[in-house]
Amino acid sequence: MDVLSREVYFCGENGQGKSNLLEALYFSSYGSSFRTHMDSELVKDGESSMGVRTMYREDNGDTHTTSITLVNGSKKIEKDGKILHDRKELVNTMPCVLYGHGDLDFAVGSPERRRFFIDQSLSMYDVMYIDTMRRYKRILKNRNICLKEKKYELLETYDTQMALNGIEIQKKRKNAVFQFNQIFGDLYERITGIDGVSIKYGPSWSKTGDNNLPSMDDVLYTMKEKRDMEKVMCRTLTGPHVDRISFVRKGSPFVPTASTGQRRLLALLLRTSQATFYTKITGKKPVLLMDDVLLELDPDKREKVSALLPEYDQLFCTFLPGEPYERYMSEHTRVFRIKEGGWEESR
Repeated sequence: MDVLSREVYFCGENGQGKSNLLEALYFSSYGSSFRTHMDSELVKDGESSMGVRTMYREDNGDTHTTSITLVNGSKKIEKDGKILHDRKELVNTMPCVLYGHGDLDFAVGSPERRRFFIDQSLSMYDVMYIDTMRRYKRILKNRNICLKEKKYELLETYDTQMALNGIEIQKKRKNAVFQFNQIFGDLYERITGIDGVSIKYGPSWSKTGDNNLPSMDDVLYTMKEKRDMEKVMCRTLTGPHVDRISFVRKGSPFVPTASTGQRRLLALLLRTSQATFYTKITGKKPVLLMDDVLLELDPDKREKVSALLPEYDQLFCTFLPGEPYERYMSEHTRVFRIKEGGWEESR
């Protein structure tokens, strides 16, 4: 499919393959799917392999190609003809921001899902953050094993390693939330008329230190205080893995009293903020993927959300029949009718 146009709409009934096209673009960007954690589920029933090849041209004219294949459960990733040994090397090649139904979790889901959103936002451009998170998770896993197996003599060593990496994670999360709040609250007020909504970051380690960040001594003291309880619970009770991220309005919790539509807008505008944040940090415009996410909004808010989309390199949207997408499209938008995995361009 030739999708060189800046805006491309895929229209069709449910189950016809619209989201598959967005999934292929996302897979090309990150080497993973947004719909499953199991690569084997991406391969057609009865087949043993699949592949996605993509060409992406930057604003400066530089062109990159990516190729990702799955053969008998083995994944091979290539960029510009070079084999990559880590998915993180795809970062910044074709940056995609996905607006999906699962995004509602960022507003009303578990604390883990809200932490995931901030971590994903940072990982889109910061390879060092990916490395730090991986080290932290590995240390956390080993520390929990020590607690379960009662190897308490190893805890102090893991405490030091965990503190070093955890403080760096908290520092970057704190800055990311600050940057998001320069964007998010204004967007939310412009669409809903509700002012004062912001994102609140509640780090697990928070005492003294520069910029309200904990010092190494603060963290080690906190971990020592929790040691007896951790021995009982057999797991680590403090650290970035239990940080809290919430939405507040003028200091009070916002989500518990928000309507379904207001919660949905929280999720949508988080993605818009994510794309704006990415462009602010890198100077690059992302590719936006919108998977039937306007359905739960009234027509007025659909238009407002569309009008306030961030700057983008390309925009790909899926719609069901009957969606008045003519109200959002430009003269250069291309529309494809999707049916049974095939497509036909509307003229």
